[in-house]
Amino acid sequence: MNLLSVSNVTKSFKNSKVLDSINVNVSDSEIVGILGPSGAGKTTLIKCIMGMEKVDSGDITLLDSKIPNREVLNKVGYMAQSDALYNELTAKDNLYFFGEIFKIPKKELKEKIDFLVDLVDLKPFLSRKVNKFSGGMKRRLSLIIALIQDPELIILDEPTVGIDPELRLNIWKEINNLKSKGKSIIVTTHDMTEAIKCDRLLLLKDGNITASGTPEELMKKFNVDSIEEVFLIAGRKK
Repeated sequence: MNLLSVSNVTKSFKNSKVLDSINVNVSDSEIVGILGPSGAGKTTLIKCIMGMEKVDSGDITLLDSKIPNREVLNKVGYMAQSDALYNELTAKDNLYFFGEIFKIPKKELKEKIDFLVDLVDLKPFLSRKVNKFSGGMKRRLSLIIALIQDPELIILDEPTVGIDPELRLNIWKEINNLKSKGKSIIVTTHDMTEAIKCDRLLLLKDGNITASGTPEELMKKFNVDSIEEVFLIAGRKK
């Protein structure tokens, strides 16, 4: 079953075409990686999926509903590149604020927060105001917020930027755990070591998908031994 379907989506800003007839399908229990250089259109595609940008043409369907649809988007966990946090509040206050927005029962919310802060090693800093956080700490807090309402689709835009290798391993362990529970995850990344962990990759360049498939299929198709080489060859396609 397709949880998400993006059909022939085109998006331009002024005279610049950022997405050109993009087609993407995401199934249940799948990790899809969107790989591409800065300016490739990754974040614009995510914003279109979230209904934050209006497409020029094409359709986006999520959970059998056309996007934008606010009710359906309540079932999506979204971690943006820019951390949408309340800097004057503590980390704990941020978590409870977002938990209440999602109408999570208090006991359940406490259990979720306890689990997730341990996952990203943020427990010692819960009482600290977010404006005192480093960039990496803000990313960890944003990740918790993306997961807190137990969403059906999780969209993570560069989730591990500024996070140390040990925590990155923990985060990917949880991503795979979520997949095993039937969740679908979209991850945008520049990191080839993360790309190889995805079930399926979409290589995006200049608003076009230049290649797609499992990491193994792509390496076989381009007759290379690494995703880095696939990325370089596919990036030269016009």
